[in-house]
Amino acid sequence: MKEESKIDIPVGFPSIAFPDGNEYTKARWELGKRLFYDQIMSKQNTISCGSCHHAQNAFSDTVALSIGDNNLVGKSNAPTLTNIAYHPYFTRAGGVPTLEMHILVPIQEHDEFNTNILDIVEKLKQDQSYVAQIKDAYNREPDPYSITRAIANFERSFISGNSLYDQYAFQGKKTLNEVELRGLQLFNSSKANCSQCHSGFNFSNYAFENNGLYPIYADSGRMRLTHLESDRARFKVPTLRNISVTAPYMHDGSFKTLEAVINHYNSGGYSHANKSSFIKPLGLSEQEKNDLVAFLKSLTDYQFINNKNFKNE
Repeated sequence: MKEESKIDIPVGFPSIAFPDGNEYTKARWELGKRLFYDQIMSKQNTISCGSCHHAQNAFSDTVALSIGDNNLVGKSNAPTLTNIAYHPYFTRAGGVPTLEMHILVPIQEHDEFNTNILDIVEKLKQDQSYVAQIKDAYNREPDPYSITRAIANFERSFISGNSLYDQYAFQGKKTLNEVELRGLQLFNSSKANCSQCHSGFNFSNYAFENNGLYPIYADSGRMRLTHLESDRARFKVPTLRNISVTAPYMHDGSFKTLEAVINHYNSGGYSHANKSSFIKPLGLSEQEKNDLVAFLKSLTDYQFINNKNFKNE
């Protein structure tokens, strides 16, 4: 990335809202990238943000539940960070209002980094290259402000908008084949009704829904924040972008394939007091299920997942 350049915004996408004091600069982006991949962020210096968010997997993990610094198993599946700049709130339960604040969540979780940001600050102060880099990026000494803002600055650049679908929908190219086009039509139809929740350019309405995955959930979801029974087992609707490389799926990583996901929705799921009214048996044929999977695979942005700028190289 060049110093004078800004993050490229794909056709059909809105601009990115950078908070005051954390506008994009090359120095901030490079500091954020270094911190994102540095195991100094964890208590025992064993894992980093990049340990659970792999660039080649659209910044998601490849296991159902990630392992933390203290070898404890995480509580939920590590989601993709694709287009995270556009999310209105963060975590699957939506309890964090800004990307900068979200950085604090994995830091303090015992089954993730298992530390606190003040300890990370002290580590960074012992590294003169970090002291100089933070001074250059934010004109201050290592502190919680510079750490959280630098990582957020890097993550806001994870913009993905050049899949075959994007080239078809926004760039006027004939990139989708007959099967993918049938899948797109079915995706938007009243029969499958996928677009009711997976809407907009980022394929999410960011609402909190229960999709009938279980009759009884081990994870209370948004209820953990609101303490409302009506929020039990509701989770933020995820983006479907790059879905073919972000398996396993669901909040707990319980489905290994897109075919399994489609079969779940086709069945209508389990009964649950908070299950969305949109989740009901669909009666899809095998061809229709295959068409949907083909369309979902067309949302893969290979330019994004192969972007060397994002990799720890």
